[in-house]
Amino acid sequence: MAIREVRIMGDDILEKQCKPVTKMTMRTKILIEDMLDTMYEKYGVGLAAPQVGVLKQIVVIDVGEGPIVLINPEIIETSGEQTGEEGCLSLPGKWGIVTRPNYVKVRALNEEMEEVELEGEGLLARAFCHEIDHLAGHMYVERVEDGLHDVEPPEEEVE
Repeated sequence: MAIREVRIMGDDILEKQCKPVTKMTMRTKILIEDMLDTMYEKYGVGLAAPQVGVLKQIVVIDVGEGPIVLINPEIIETSGEQTGEEGCLSLPGKWGIVTRPNYVKVRALNEEMEEVELEGEGLLARAFCHEIDHLAGHMYVERVEDGLHDVEPPEEEVE
């Protein structure tokens, strides 16, 4: 499909509330495919529709176990706590320490507009929270505990 431009922090669209998706249309299917392509192209583990300029409640996630598409997601249960590094495609080159639940259960619609419930721990729980925050106009920088840090470029491997 197509790689879409990722909106960068400071863009007003990232601060807006997204609208629920009421029916699956061809445009929405294309948006989801484009979001997945964009996420993989940018080496992200998640992407929310407002990050590509669309105010719809859609997120895509892949923490290495295959793509997850969530439409109109809501967090219905959380437990535990984890603190770790978090970054965002809308804030390239930066990361910060954020505390999130270690277990998250979400209810959403899948691409067939069927209700599903998914559970995640660790990185998947973090991704659920991070991406669903985007749908309400929030970014992880609001939760950072020790300021933002620059991402270090990967070191060259010496043989």
